[in-house]
Amino acid sequence: MKAPAFSELVRRNRALDWLAATGNYLWSGWGSLASLFIFLAVWELTAQSLGSLILPTPREAFATLGQLLQDGSARDDILITARRALLGFGLALTLGSLLGLLAGISMTASMMARPLVTLLVGMPPIAWLILALLWFGAGDGTPVFTVFIACFPIIFVGAMQGTRTLDGQLKEVARMFQLPLWMKFTDVYLPHIVSYLFPAWITALGTSWKVVVMAELLSTTDGIGAALAVTRSHLDTAASMAWIVALVGSLLAVEYLLLEPIKRRVESWREFASSNP
Repeated sequence: MKAPAFSELVRRNRALDWLAATGNYLWSGWGSLASLFIFLAVWELTAQSLGSLILPTPREAFATLGQLLQDGSARDDILITARRALLGFGLALTLGSLLGLLAGISMTASMMARPLVTLLVGMPPIAWLILALLWFGAGDGTPVFTVFIACFPIIFVGAMQGTRTLDGQLKEVARMFQLPLWMKFTDVYLPHIVSYLFPAWITALGTSWKVVVMAELLSTTDGIGAALAVTRSHLDTAASMAWIVALVGSLLAVEYLLLEPIKRRVESWREFASSNP
């Protein structure tokens, strides 16, 4: 086969692989959309039975959210909350992943870290929030620290378990073929570790959004948490649900537009392995 024909075949195969991956991603999105529609239907039925004072309908909540966005203040509060949550989550992701990998490599470090991780996991975020208020006062430092300390042990344990459970046969194959250190990490170790890291990252991401709103309720005058405190004092249930919708929507956007594509890109080796047994 001539070189141009071979290169054309390679390009076609890559294009087909890309189309297949895109189709699988879109098909999986239909399942997510179906679950959202079911949730909205249950919400609608429950709101009709309880009344708007207790639980507004989805239409009322989205209409109120639209009004808040038109005013301009809602956009600022959403961005402030997202910045605080992502900053604390990013710090936890970086330090938790690196320290978890190091702890997974060394048995001694793993045993020493276990009681500390148990302490961090067992201590409720509200306790850390009180300490953060004493240390940092009312400002960005309190919610960012509380998010970090709540997410760090989740990511740390995921990284440590991914390193500890690495298949010994993979290590032996890498040693037999005398792979360079960087290739060992990217082609042998990383795909296995990522299978533990991504579930931990997604769990920590959801935790970060919950914790940052809780922290803002008590420590700041801006953000979604502070806005929820205002709506509670005014007994405005529709506005409260509108802010909750904004919170959940921003969380889903970060997960499905940022983390999920990265996960599919990194774990593409699994599909290749399953199609080439």
